[in-house]
Amino acid sequence: MDPAGVTLRAAVLCLVAWAGLAAGDRVYIHPFHLLVYSKSSCEQLEKSNAETLKEPTFAPAPIQAKTAPVDEEALRQQLVLAAERLGAEDKLRATTVGMLANFLGFRMYKMLGESGSAAGGAVLLSPTALFGTLASFYLGALDPTAHKLQALLGVPGEDRGCTSRLDGHKVLSALQAIQGLLVAQGGADGQARLLLSTVVGLFTDPGVRLKQPFVQGLALFAPVVLPRSLDLSTDPELAAEKMGRFMQAVTGWKMGSPTGVTADSTLQFNTHVHFRGKMKGFSLLPELQEFWVDNSTSVSVPMLSATGNFQHWSDAQNNFSVTRVPFGESACLLLVQPHCSSDLDRVEALAFQHDFSGWMKNLSPRAMRVTVPQLVLRGSYDLQDLLAQAKLPTLLGAKANLGRISAADIRVGKVENSVLFELQADDGEQPTEPAQQPGGPEASEVTLSSPFLFAVYERDSAALHFLGRVTNPLSVA
Repeated sequence: MDPAGVTLRAAVLCLVAWAGLAAGDRVYIHPFHLLVYSKSSCEQLEKSNAETLKEPTFAPAPIQAKTAPVDEEALRQQLVLAAERLGAEDKLRATTVGMLANFLGFRMYKMLGESGSAAGGAVLLSPTALFGTLASFYLGALDPTAHKLQALLGVPGEDRGCTSRLDGHKVLSALQAIQGLLVAQGGADGQARLLLSTVVGLFTDPGVRLKQPFVQGLALFAPVVLPRSLDLSTDPELAAEKMGRFMQAVTGWKMGSPTGVTADSTLQFNTHVHFRGKMKGFSLLPELQEFWVDNSTSVSVPMLSATGNFQHWSDAQNNFSVTRVPFGESACLLLVQPHCSSDLDRVEALAFQHDFSGWMKNLSPRAMRVTVPQLVLRGSYDLQDLLAQAKLPTLLGAKANLGRISAADIRVGKVENSVLFELQADDGEQPTEPAQQPGGPEASEVTLSSPFLFAVYERDSAALHFLGRVTNPLSVA
């Protein structure tokens, strides 16, 4: 059996479990019903397949061409509007894709942690960005590559019939809904708590023409898609530097240098994600605090703190605790703290698995003072490396059929996913020491001053937007 399909049955079982937790009292629908082509759309699909060679193409602008900077607030507003327009079926579709992304994200997160590529043991991954990148390639693929990508994304299609074929546009539309549901979190003051921006860079060799329907379709997942041409083969290191400077100039994000350029490639696909979460009620402590990297090494880092009622659960048997810090009504930050720092790897293996959402049932409110590092984390990895670990090294290799991306025989090089993750205090709040309320319950202390895990979770879509391991708040994943 193809390695992409080995875990397919497990994926379906996990999706059923997730659906029960995410959907609550809603009527259960087969998880893939809303993601495949309907009978009425199959005839149109066959027609479009016959006309694939006739699709309009364009030559990407040179990388040195002037490009307007990304307006992140405008992107947030677009996502909020998209979330407001969602119907019941759209939300069910978003939940299904959210669960699929979680399953794949857990699998790839484990591989990323085992790869040894994360500096200082830090790991940072966005399951939704990972899933969106692979779904983007699915949108541009023809069989047999499309069939293998569909299996990797977790949707059965063994009979290869039209009505069991994944609809890439529906998947990317669901990802847009997932993003919108996350950022549509505001306080009573109307202030935005969360910012999420996704930008895709499509870098091609000069002379490669891209198909317009493919690039236009990506806008559902990444509202900013930047096709640009440059010489990828003559000097790969120089090409990587040019791509890095271009993306930073357009976004303003300091992501670090790209992992490089594959010498014989004609297409590089770079997904860049920026997340900023403002933690309501948290203020910046006036002095730097110690964060213990290990038993003998500490670094001084800024810390955020708040006192209030937080959802909390302590697992005495497995020696770790979970604290839920709300961003809004349905979005939250989950902080996972081992009781002993040396147990981080063991706790991570327990925590980031497919019944993760079951923890929500164990959380209960408690008066607490929570202190957590102010984070500015950067993570980057080449998806091709993870595919190789998943025993799919040729999935996007030289023989991949990507006829919907370009009529040319393109060769995909690195497929880079980069994340900039920030946690901040509320704007305008001054550092204060919250007073204990007379007669109120004594607040217990939760201070994350040693390695910990975190996740950003959105309940309505059941999506885990970010998974991370912080071993040193000053290091890069």
